[in-house]
Amino acid sequence: MYRDVLAIVLAGGKGTRLDPLTRDRAKPGVPFGGVYRIIDFTLSNCINSDIRRILVLTQYKATSLNRHIVQGWNFLCRELDEYIEVIPPQQRIAETWYKGTADAIYQNIYTIEKAAPRDTIILAGDHIYKMNYARMIEFHRDQDADVTVACQPAPLAAARDFGVMGVDDEGRITSFLEKPQDPPSMPGHPDLALASMGIYVFNTEVMYDLLFQDAALGESSRHDFGKDVIPRMVEEGMRVLAYPFRDENRKTSAYWRDVGTIDAYFHTSMDLVSVDPILNLYDRDWPIHTHQPEFPPPKFIHTEADRRGSAYNSVVCQGVIVSGGQVYGSILSPGVRIHSYSLVEDSILFDGVVVGRHARVRRAIVDKHVQIPPGFSIGWDREADLARGFTVTEDGVTVVSKDEDLERFA
Repeated sequence: MYRDVLAIVLAGGKGTRLDPLTRDRAKPGVPFGGVYRIIDFTLSNCINSDIRRILVLTQYKATSLNRHIVQGWNFLCRELDEYIEVIPPQQRIAETWYKGTADAIYQNIYTIEKAAPRDTIILAGDHIYKMNYARMIEFHRDQDADVTVACQPAPLAAARDFGVMGVDDEGRITSFLEKPQDPPSMPGHPDLALASMGIYVFNTEVMYDLLFQDAALGESSRHDFGKDVIPRMVEEGMRVLAYPFRDENRKTSAYWRDVGTIDAYFHTSMDLVSVDPILNLYDRDWPIHTHQPEFPPPKFIHTEADRRGSAYNSVVCQGVIVSGGQVYGSILSPGVRIHSYSLVEDSILFDGVVVGRHARVRRAIVDKHVQIPPGFSIGWDREADLARGFTVTEDGVTVVSKDEDLERFA
């Protein structure tokens, strides 16, 4: 165990582009893959990397996220100095909410000092990937870096959403631009940019100095690591190093996803139902931990020749009952009920969704506890879905909000 390392997970993001899935929850708390939440991947990386002192900084609509962490991540032993602790905004230093990523850390310096870590690793709680942070920490220490930034190549169009860096032959970062409209390409790779993954390992004492300096700048700083702190470190000639992403997913290409939009979330989820998913959730050498609700096993009911409950190329979680309906290429979360003669295609149904008799759902995301009336259709008529107030994306994915009352349309 890395007893001299503290992990801080930034989990307060609104995730505006994921609305309406983030209407009642923070982005890291959005369900993924049936039983998981997005934050489970970052927390699992910490545990699998033998980092067991973790602070989760929350802010926006954190109730369900807090509940999930309490229910699913309470197995560490505080007596052995192992913990995952949720820290809400306390306004201990300033009477404001967090202004940026650096300000979020700055406002929690008191808590960090009590842990007295040699190094601090700062993580985003809203990305899906597998990574051994221990290797990055060892690299950071071996190179005697002030800060080490994890990075990987990204297509130029996608790089506009990330920090983009230039690196010399020794791996030292020579430039850092946060979300540039015209990202500079990598030498020899005109279609790619070197993108920051938002993962930083700091020498803690150096981090303290940087945060105090940034706070003293007041309104002239946005108090963000990518926008302010790291670019200033580069300009001042500090030892800022890039660490190439080393994937633990054990597939042909590296897997790292920012599911920041509904379409990105949908396509990343749909990979899980393919014959050979890119994201390997079945690797026991790198398990993804989560809260497993106490449901019975899934059940499929066949009673008549034309009333057969079945699911093909789908993820079917515990507590699901497929009672005479047909499911194709979909994710059924815990407690979902599919009634007779209904059809579900290429869709994601969150916990407790009930699909009524003869109802049809196609290319849709249906949030928790929605009751779909008998004969109701979702995802078959774009104009009808829009008229009902549903969100329909550019790729034609229909989203039904949590607890939506569909009986008023029936």
